[in-house]
Amino acid sequence: MSDERDWVPASCTLPTPERPLRVVEFDELFATALRRQERPDATRLRWTFDPTAEGRVRDLTTRESGCCGFFTFTVAPATDHVEVRVEVPSAQVVVLDALAARAAARIGR
Repeated sequence: MSDERDWVPASCTLPTPERPLRVVEFDELFATALRRQERPDATRLRWTFDPTAEGRVRDLTTRESGCCGFFTFTVAPATDHVEVRVEVPSAQVVVLDALAARAAARIGR
């Protein structure tokens, strides 16, 4: 199982003591609200969340893109879900791979 060292790159500006807490936030969001994950290509993910999680999704993705500026999160609410598109440059595919693995391991727990 991946741990936070697998997907938190050296370029991340989040203080080291806060990184495990951020990982837990993602894990909880994936376990409680992630409905589906798709991988259109190596540099992109598409997540479908329960619509009640929109506030948490927006908050967490905003904070994550603030410390790891290579992430691009696009949040698109719909009537019955919230879609999040995640994109990274090709140099950060390994980070996206680890994030996708965390999400897949926790979806619907």
